[in-house]
Amino acid sequence: MFLFYRLYNEKKEAYLDYSIKIGGEAGQGIQTIGDTLSKVFSRSGYHVFTHQDYESRVRGGHNFYQIRFSDTPITASRTKIDIIVVLDKESIALHEGELSEKGMIIYDSASLKEKYERPNFLDVPFAGIALDVGGDRIMANTVATGAVLGMLGINIDIFNEVMKKTLSKKSEEIIKANEKAALAGRDYAKTNCISCDFSIAPPALKKMLIGVNEAVGLGAIASGLKFYSAYPMTPSTGIMTYIAGKAKEYNIIVEQAEDEISAINMALGASFAGVRAMTGSSGGGFALMVEGLSLAAMTETPIVIALAQRPAPATGLPTRTEQADLLFALYSGHGEFPRVIFAPGTPEQAFYLTNRAFEISQKYQIPVFILTDQYLSDAQWTYPDLDLDSLIYNDYRLRGNAFAALPEYKRHAITESGVSPLGVPGEAKHVIVTDSDEHDEEGHLIEDGETRIQMVIKRLFQKLLYIRGEMMPPCLYGSENPEIIITGWGSTYGVMKDAVDILQKDKRIAMLHFSEVYPFSNEEAWLELMRKARLSICVENNATGQFASLVRLETGYVFDAIVNRYDGRPFLTEELIGELNAHIGRL
Repeated sequence: MFLFYRLYNEKKEAYLDYSIKIGGEAGQGIQTIGDTLSKVFSRSGYHVFTHQDYESRVRGGHNFYQIRFSDTPITASRTKIDIIVVLDKESIALHEGELSEKGMIIYDSASLKEKYERPNFLDVPFAGIALDVGGDRIMANTVATGAVLGMLGINIDIFNEVMKKTLSKKSEEIIKANEKAALAGRDYAKTNCISCDFSIAPPALKKMLIGVNEAVGLGAIASGLKFYSAYPMTPSTGIMTYIAGKAKEYNIIVEQAEDEISAINMALGASFAGVRAMTGSSGGGFALMVEGLSLAAMTETPIVIALAQRPAPATGLPTRTEQADLLFALYSGHGEFPRVIFAPGTPEQAFYLTNRAFEISQKYQIPVFILTDQYLSDAQWTYPDLDLDSLIYNDYRLRGNAFAALPEYKRHAITESGVSPLGVPGEAKHVIVTDSDEHDEEGHLIEDGETRIQMVIKRLFQKLLYIRGEMMPPCLYGSENPEIIITGWGSTYGVMKDAVDILQKDKRIAMLHFSEVYPFSNEEAWLELMRKARLSICVENNATGQFASLVRLETGYVFDAIVNRYDGRPFLTEELIGELNAHIGRL
């Protein structure tokens, strides 16, 4: 069996599948409403998927937070919206056309200074109710949240639990005022939304709501991380803030460096000193790290790098999404040396692949990348739990008596696997020598050609041979004998899976998703599957089809079609299906 894991199609017809969008300006509390509703739905037992769209500004502009929740697993956002919470006029102009057949817009006419006399509009006095019941207009968003729950017929008790935790540092008076505001909003919507027709299934067991940045941070902590250094840069900053929030509990040093050059070199210093270290950035910040990356390769110092992609060149679109740094990660750093690239498509994959990143990095003393992007970083998914028992932890360092007992020590000793003993400085009498110049087995710099050749073979070819044997092939989902195959990597996982669920009703179609992107596994049965298909399509959020180019370079295989999106936005399910059908129709 060639698959990393076989995802069997257990998709059931959903009893409920609703989408909610909160739209407004930056600074109006859009994320507060979205986060609160998402937590209420997940703790009510529903499957949740969220994503955000926001401009690079503190105030003004137009942002939105989109939530989809269902009684069956979901993995992407849809284009049709059932409830739109409007906090500014622009949200009506931009999103009214997205309403589903029975969809509703809720708004506050007093705040917008305009009344909409249309059947799919519900005027809820958010600010007025907040002032009357809570005594402060600042609770208007709490009223709006309660109104949504009222339209859906969801009990307010779980909201109250979420609110108490969110406001745990506030006074009991403030918490009670918010509870009253939410209840008043709920009652108002229930009484006045006569045309609301939303069917809600009974709640099930509550689920964990988690995003990819949190999952990467959690995976790093569970893998023994002890040092994280970075300079804040969207969309990678969430990893650093999550780890910083747990640093005291798990004895981790988190260092906000003055720049990305310092960040990677601090992490390399910590790794050389004997602890598991990591850094993270986005493309512009990583551009400053490439000399440090090459230093890690030459000194064979383990390092894990989180590279969260966004549109470029230069500053690009700082808060939008793209998958355009794959080849940058693959070819950055001067010289030839091995590296591994993982690209999770879900928070669950992010958690386990971060653990694998530390395992591979420590075992082979190489840099390992975790590629995410803005869409994935800001999205949230629900899971019952994460299996901590499946995590791997092996300490490959030479320490204590094992190190001291060696008669001699060569930091860069030539071995069959290319991996040399990695001693911890100060743990034994042996001196640990390495150099950024080419060096011999003991770590002393050299000039002769013969030693240079031996070291290149050791660092590159021997290690790469063993690393390929550890890489897992792609995940297959859908038909086991497909005539149509859609292939992608990283954040396209969810939307491709959603598309397959819909299209396989009358087509033999499957998805191949790569989360272990480079190097490719030695097992190539996935390649034979694509060669047998009548149509192969590569789906990517970039302009040039970087993964399709990598597949062609590594295997010689050329996709029949490529679907690219590079406007800074992710694919939504119906949009991707439309693109796929345009190619399928030519069969």
